[in-house]
Amino acid sequence: MKVLTANRLSDGIAVWYADGGWAETVGHADIAHDKAAEDRLEAIGAAAAANNEVVDVNLIDVAIVDDLVEPVRLREKIRAAGPTIRTDLGKQASPETVRAA
Repeated sequence: MKVLTANRLSDGIAVWYADGGWAETVGHADIAHDKAAEDRLEAIGAAAAANNEVVDVNLIDVAIVDDLVEPVRLREKIRAAGPTIRTDLGKQASPETVRAA
């Protein structure tokens, strides 16, 4: 399973493609379950980058853990949760955010 992630150009926040837009939490991301869905997400990401909406567009691996979408790689877990030194700030302070790495 894969999701499309990027950084929003206006403020640098990590975002994930979800339902026609960009969500600030990975849990809302559209999940690609096959190559066709991955190709569709890649095309959406390329168009968004070309329109200067986002930068650093990538498909990343995710897993469903305890009914939550969770990035597989540590780097992506950190991007999903926010700063690692203060858990009371950033995305990890939000109750709907996935578990921090």
